[in-house]
Amino acid sequence: MSLTRVTVTAVRNLQAVTLLPSPRINILHGANGSGKTSVLEAINLLGLARSFRSARLQPVIQHEQPICTVFGQVQLAEGRAANLGISREKAGDLVIRIDGQNARSAAQLAELLPLQLINPDSFRLLEGAPKVRRQFLDWGVFHVEPRFIGAWQRLQQALRQRNSWLRHGTLDGAIQASWDREMAQAANEIDQFRRAYIQSLKPVFDQVLAQLIDLKGLSLSYFRGWDKDREIEDVLQSSLERDRQMGFTQAGPQRADIRLRYSGHNAADILSRGQQKLVVSALRIAQGYLLNQTKHGQCVYLVDDLPSELDEGHRRSLCRLLEDLQCQVFITCVEKDVLKESWRSETPVAMFHVEHGKVSEDFRSEA
Repeated sequence: MSLTRVTVTAVRNLQAVTLLPSPRINILHGANGSGKTSVLEAINLLGLARSFRSARLQPVIQHEQPICTVFGQVQLAEGRAANLGISREKAGDLVIRIDGQNARSAAQLAELLPLQLINPDSFRLLEGAPKVRRQFLDWGVFHVEPRFIGAWQRLQQALRQRNSWLRHGTLDGAIQASWDREMAQAANEIDQFRRAYIQSLKPVFDQVLAQLIDLKGLSLSYFRGWDKDREIEDVLQSSLERDRQMGFTQAGPQRADIRLRYSGHNAADILSRGQQKLVVSALRIAQGYLLNQTKHGQCVYLVDDLPSELDEGHRRSLCRLLEDLQCQVFITCVEKDVLKESWRSETPVAMFHVEHGKVSEDFRSEA
């Protein structure tokens, strides 16, 4: 998948922007605060219907504008194109359009335009709460296992019913037992999908990481959210009284996590910022390789401020890995010369200058 056209209106400080990106490498350069990251944010809105910079709509939509819109044309792996559009209003209304028709959910956008983000907040994948790592894991599972979304939706419904009953006791025993069975079935399916995905991810991650940095002793493991030696049905039953005291279900796939340890310690406590950036980049690039193998199509990478935290050698190694994915990449940086020579001569590269919210193309090479 790749974007062939992007049109942005009223996103942060950006003027009306129409971008005709390269199918491979796109570098957005300019001073801090010029709007480079806002271009990536607009693409993220198009693919996920949300910002990666703010959970609130107010700062995303341009001052004194009631609505922001992003339109894009996506070239799909099978040779056809799809037209995507999204609008967000300050009042909170969301409209998603796919080929002129209203879409039911953001999941349909994610299916057509899979995105991978590497930005300064990516450190949260190592340092943050388990929820961040579950989102990373489930992104990968969603894109390679078609049955995952159905199991996940069933789990959410059963979990809501069970937690409501735990807090208010509004269901009788027979109905609650049926929701427990539904939750257990969905939990086992999700665990199976996640476990299979991690088994596929680990060797690819190891290979990618070895091309970036030597970190022998770094391990990646998966915790499913409940005791590995017990069935989920038994765990739900034995923890019922404590769950009622707490008011929520403590064990299950909603508590799953992936763990990165280095020489027996939490990797986030040991690794430098530069090393952490390389580990996170390796994880996300490994996901890209798996998507390529499974769907015969590529995700789009958004890399904000690639040069930060990295020396020249590691910058070149990361660029080479992104290049070898044969996918579309959008990269921001302050000085264009830092990255201009990081690519093979045959790789198509487009460079865009961003200044005061205006985007202009200043260089393009074709394969």
